[in-house]
Parts: sequence; structure tokens; C-alpha cells
Amino acid sequence: MNLNLKKPIVFFDLETTGINVVTDRIVEISYLKVFPDGSEEQKTQRINPEMHIPEKTTAIHGITDEDVKDMPVFKEYAKTLSKILEGADLGGFNSNKFDIPLLAEEFLRADIDFDFRKRKFIDVQVIFHKMERRTLTAAYKFYCGKDLVGAHGSAADTKATFEVLKAQLDMYKDADFEDADGNLSKPIVNDVEALSVFSSHNQNVDFAGRIILNEKGVEVFNFGKYKGVGVEQVFEKDQGYYGWMLNNEFPLDTKKVLTQIKLRGMKK
Repeated sequence: MNLNLKKPIVFFDLETTGINVVTDRIVEISYLKVFPDGSEEQKTQRINPEMHIPEKTTAIHGITDEDVKDMPVFKEYAKTLSKILEGADLGGFNSNKFDIPLLAEEFLRADIDFDFRKRKFIDVQVIFHKMERRTLTAAYKFYCGKDLVGAHGSAADTKATFEVLKAQLDMYKDADFEDADGNLSKPIVNDVEALSVFSSHNQNVDFAGRIILNEKGVEVFNFGKYKGVGVEQVFEKDQGYYGWMLNNEFPLDTKKVLTQIKLRGMKK
């Protein structure tokens, strides 16, 4: 089944120096831009991360320091990438938890004001885990009936992610899904907004999911000793918590959101 699009969607995959959204950097980005008329545009760009790529990471994606030493740093590629993503929704595999938060960090470090919140996100891994619960290689075999050649290479993973989503649309078009409350629905519909909602675990306020909206639409912490407690409520009773978060290893985007909430509270 072809994806029903009102505007372009960019499926992308990052290869990085590691899995820490705050401290690790991009070494390769591949994207597949799919347009409403069905045409596609694909490209892979390697990036100099300006730091050593650990050997254990190279063992996974095969990219070494030597491979990227003459490549542009992210700040040099950021404007080009922002133009590619402009006006498009985003898709990936585990992208809501990793690729989008890390890419947001890279844009912030590059001083590029790219507004991710204007876009819908489709995380194919979340759909897969909710319906079948396996990995991308297994998903490709399960949905598409093919072996994933070049797994852990960003170009192969990006193309496979798009093919898996289209196969999911075919397989689950008539399927029911039971949510945590026992309600049945048909979530797999050929609509980017509906797929974006279904492929999200929480209503994240920041990309890393440290702050989410509760059932009443209130911003609450999603970790630590104040998990489930309203952010403004915490700031009122523990005035040092804001400073503690700003001075510790949290994503820049999380700190930006915290500051916005803090300033909003001061104006009340």
C-alpha cells in the first residue's frame, strides 16, 4: 500500500558515535524523501563528528575516524539539511526516542532554529513493537519477506524502514488494537497524523521524553524522584531543581523547554 500523503515525509536514519543523546554526535545521516506524487529522493551524507568514534561503535556501523576526517562537520551541513526537512513530516525506526532528539541537539548546537514541533513523527518501531515486538531486521523479514542486506548501514536501514511501513499499512488495514484501557480501535490507517499518534508512547513535551503531558494536559516530569509531578509544582516547592537540571547532563532541548516553563510561571 502506498502512503497517503498531503505533504512530503522524510524517513531518516543516523549513525552516531554512541547512544547518548547529549554527548554523542552524528557520523552519517541517510534520508529518503517521499513526495505526495509517489516520487522519492534519497541521499547519504557522512559527517565529521569532531570527536573519536569508539571502536565498539565502529564495529556496529563500520564507520571509522579515517572515513569521516575530510567530511563536513554538522554545522556546515545543517542549513542544507534544514532545507531538505522544511515542510516535511518525519519518519524513522526508533526515531522518537533517539534519532529526533539527537538531531534536535545537533541543530541547537549549530544555532539552526528548526522547529520540529511543526511536524508529525511516525516511528515505525513503535508500530512494530505494539503489533509484533521485534527488531528492524526481523521486521523486514516478517513484513517484506526479505533479508535485510547491509543492516546497520543508514542507507539500507532507511529504505527498509519505509518499505516496512508500507507493508504494515497493508497487513494491519483491518486489524483491531486493544489499548491499556481495553478499548478497541483500528489505528493503522493511511494517514500521517493518525500514524504519528499511534507510533508515540507518550505526549512528549521535550524530544527526549523527560517531560510529558499527563491525562489532563499538564506538563509533568517523566523520570526521577518527581516522576508524574507537575513541572511548575516542582519549581514552586523545590526551587533548586531547575538549576540542578540546567547544570547537569540533560539535552539542550530539555533545558530549553524547562526554561520556557520557568519563565511562563514567573509571568503568572
